[in-house]
Amino acid sequence: MKHRRISGRRAAVAGAGIAALVTAGVTFQTANASETAKSPEPRTLSVAAAGKLASVLGKDLGADAAGTYYDAKGEHLVVNVLDESAAKAARAAGAKARVVENSLAELKGARTTLKQDASIPGTSWATDPATNKVVVTADRTVSAAEWAKLSEVVDGLGGKAELHRTKGEFKPFIAGGDAITGGGGRCSLGFNVVKDGRPYFITAGHCTESISTWSDSAGNQIGTNEQSGFPDNDFGLVKYTADVAHPSEVDLYNGSAQAITKAGDATVGQKVTRSGSTTQVHDGTVTGLDATVNYGNGDIVNGLIQTDVCAEPGDSGGSLFSGDTAIGLTSGGSGDCTSGGETFFQPVTEALSVFGAQIG
Repeated sequence: MKHRRISGRRAAVAGAGIAALVTAGVTFQTANASETAKSPEPRTLSVAAAGKLASVLGKDLGADAAGTYYDAKGEHLVVNVLDESAAKAARAAGAKARVVENSLAELKGARTTLKQDASIPGTSWATDPATNKVVVTADRTVSAAEWAKLSEVVDGLGGKAELHRTKGEFKPFIAGGDAITGGGGRCSLGFNVVKDGRPYFITAGHCTESISTWSDSAGNQIGTNEQSGFPDNDFGLVKYTADVAHPSEVDLYNGSAQAITKAGDATVGQKVTRSGSTTQVHDGTVTGLDATVNYGNGDIVNGLIQTDVCAEPGDSGGSLFSGDTAIGLTSGGSGDCTSGGETFFQPVTEALSVFGAQIG
């Protein structure tokens, strides 16, 4: 379905005939140049400011908004819209506007179709505002027959989706910020938080589903599970039982730490950093939001942040952050920190909301 709207003025010019266009050629070009000159330049924005502007424009533009992402190089917010009228409104607010084909409702419908017809272990999908499509990824465990089925479903969605193959295998990163251990497994601490004035920490839900009592890397017991959500979500809340230091910071594994003062939502194009007990600190970019991952063991997790940051088993639950802002908890993905791959994160803001906690 195409959404571009042609104004009456544009239709009139088109209907005037070739002779009219040739005769008025210089005037027509001058008019275009004049309109371009009047278009405001996109504002230079921080990620946080871009996120706020995206929220405002999403409400103001309503159904004419079709997704946003952050252009880290230009430091601009890019807004997808369905017609030129909405584009003008986005530009006037300080964003860079793109007129695209697919509405958010159409992309949501494509995701519903994928869930109904293509929930195959070893697959994931996420809306990519940069391409204005739902990007479907199949890992190396997806068979030829399953790939054929995926291809058929994606082809049926037309220009709303595209299919890719990854060399790795989608799996939760359980094995093992700082290492936390229990029951023969190891994960990573995400963020220290406060609930009802008491100290807690959050980590991945597939970790707290498997392990109920936690120790630090030296074997000292530090906490017990309070709440856990997995699958569908991937977050767990652990109550500190030991008298331990409780700074809101992330271990950078170089003798220093990054203070964390707040939680925030991810933006596509945002530069982020991950800390975990297996591979320590790595950087990358947010590539998708509201991702669905069909892990090979049959567990399905929704609403994840997709990135190109690498991770490995034992990094599960570890911190995804941007400066002093907590962004996500490591869930799982494919690949490793040698060959690369995709990694998915549970949004921190959702976990804090469910738990009634805040960054401590």
